[in-house]
Parts: sequence; C-alpha cells; structure tokens
Amino acid sequence: MSLLESLYRRFPTVLMARRNLSRTKARTALAMLGIVIGVVAIASLGVFGSVLQTAAVGSLGDIGNQLIVSPNAEEGVRSLTDRDVRAIKRAAGDAAVVPLKQARARVVYSGQTTFTTAYGIENPGDAYVARDGRLPDPLRNGAVVGASLADRFDIRAGNSITVNNRTYRVRAVLEPQGGFSPINVGGGVIVPPDDINGSGFQQVVIQAETGESANATARAIRADLNDREERVTIFEFSQITDQIGAFFDTLSLFLVGIGSISLVVAGVSILNVMLMSTIERRGEIGVLRAVGYQRRDVLKILLTEAMLLGLIGGLVGVFLSVAAGAVIAEFALGDPLMALAPGNVVFYFAALVFGVLTSVLSGLYPAWKAARERPVDALRG
Repeated sequence: MSLLESLYRRFPTVLMARRNLSRTKARTALAMLGIVIGVVAIASLGVFGSVLQTAAVGSLGDIGNQLIVSPNAEEGVRSLTDRDVRAIKRAAGDAAVVPLKQARARVVYSGQTTFTTAYGIENPGDAYVARDGRLPDPLRNGAVVGASLADRFDIRAGNSITVNNRTYRVRAVLEPQGGFSPINVGGGVIVPPDDINGSGFQQVVIQAETGESANATARAIRADLNDREERVTIFEFSQITDQIGAFFDTLSLFLVGIGSISLVVAGVSILNVMLMSTIERRGEIGVLRAVGYQRRDVLKILLTEAMLLGLIGGLVGVFLSVAAGAVIAEFALGDPLMALAPGNVVFYFAALVFGVLTSVLSGLYPAWKAARERPVDALRG
C-alpha cells in the first residue's frame, strides 16, 4: 500500500475532496491560479522590499558602527583639545579613534593646481587603506593623497606635491572608498596634524566593532566630557541605519498589502467556485445526508476542498516566489541565495498561510449553506 493510499484511508475526507475537485478541472485550476498569483504577489513583493533594504544598508558600509564627536559650538566650544581626545580614547577602549583637523588647501603637482581639503590626521591607517605605497603610523612627515585626486593628476607614491606652499613626498595613495563614509578624503590630501593651522581638532571619528559597542562608547563619552558642561556633540550613524530599516519595513508592509489585494480577489473566485459546486452537487449532498452523513461531515468535506485549493495553489505560489526572489536577489545583490535568507522565508510562509486561510474562509459560507440544507430538499434538486 502506497503512502498516498494509506493517507486516504486514514483521512477519507481528503480523498473525497480531491475527487470532487478533479471533476471540474478547468474551474478548479482557475480558482487555484488566483491563489498562486496572490501568493506570488505577496511573497515576491515582500522579498523585493527586503532585498532593497539589504542593498541600501550594504551600500552604506559599516557606518552603523561609527561615531563622530564634534565640539559643541552652541556652548562656545570651537575645537577639541588634546585632553578631550585622551578622554575620548579612554571611553572608546579598543575602538579605532581618529582625531582630525581640516582646512582649505592649494595643491600643486607637476604644474597643475587645484583647491581641495587638507586633513590633519596622525593615524590614517586606522581609517583608510593604501592602494599605492604604505600608510605611516604615525604620520610625522609626507602626505597621503586621496584616490580621486591621485587619479585626476596621476599622482603616485614617491612623487612630490605642494600643499599650501609646503612640499611633501607622497607616502601613499588611498584606495577608493566604497559606500558611505563620514570623512571621504578621496578628493583631498592628508598631512601631519601640526601642519594644519589652528589649535585643537575639529572632529574625532570613532570606528567601533559593533553598533552596540558604538552606542556604549557614545554614552561613556557623554558621561565623561559632558558631565559639567556640554562640551561635545555626538552623531551616531546607527541612527541612519535605524531610520533606513524602519522605512523599508514600512515599505515591505505596504508592498505586501498591495499583494494581498490579489488574494482577496482570489478568495472571491473561490467563493464563486464553491457556491457553483454546491449548487451542482445539491442532489449528491442530499444522498450523503440520507445515508447518514451528519452536517459536520458535509461541512468538513467542503472545507477540505477549499483548503486543498489554497494549499496546492499556495505551494505552487511559494515555489514560483522563491524563483522570483532569486532573480531579484541576483539582480540587486549578486547573490541569488539571499532569496532564502531567514527574513525572506518569513514572507514565503506568511503568503502560504494567508493563501490557505483565504481559501478556507471563502469556502466557509458555501459549506455552511450546503450543510444546513435538509436532506429532503436537497434530494428534490
């Protein structure tokens, strides 16, 4: 005995429901197609929103782990002192701390002149990666050139450039910075901090291991430096990623809501199919009641038919949704397996459950109507 036959023997209602649906294959297929379309719409649109969120957050890099500490100009603090920087380093623990100065600069190389930003950074290796040459730690002499400025003027490590009438040997050229960075020096130049006019630092960039540790560092800095007066302001980049995440969560729900409309339409189609089916089988239902079937048995058979419509249509829809999700993930992220990420699997499961529930609810009234009819009236046709 096959597994399917054994299942039918244990659940004869399922066998009867399957046979009833197979009688009107075209009508059943059309009703099932509505469920398939609805499930695909819900799951695919949900995955689309999730993939967009992943792509958007990924393009920002690790900014959720970053902080920028700036002097509080509203309280009259114009720059951060060496003492402030030492306090920030204590609070940051193992996180990378990059204090910097910046000023407008005139850069001259091989007879070409441009105006850009000069950054005074002692430890550029904590924040950037060299494409050419080696990043000194600390940077006591020489200059480091951003990628776009180097490409524009064909500057290489070992060349000499002039920054504000001071000549430097180029120690390294930086890699282009991908995604979003709080301090993008691609078009600028890094020199020793002492070569930037003015005392104190304009900003301190902190790169923590995780968003949680960045948040803890921000609290520690506020407790230390803002204890008596509000000396510093802290911008936490995790606020950006949180806002992006909230926006895309809302977008995903909106898209899923749009997809749900197609399932409502499918539910109306199933309601029509079930009503037509109960009218056509009125005499058959009367015979079942006459030979001893109870109202609950008739109700069970008809609801099982509706559930099978939703289940089979839902499974086909989920399969197609996974395929569509793989195409979306490949196009947006270059990784089709992202379609099976845990967050996306939730959309497949929710769409399947919604499809089955829609089918059962659509079949509830026809089943109740057929079960309530008296056997004598049903036999009269």
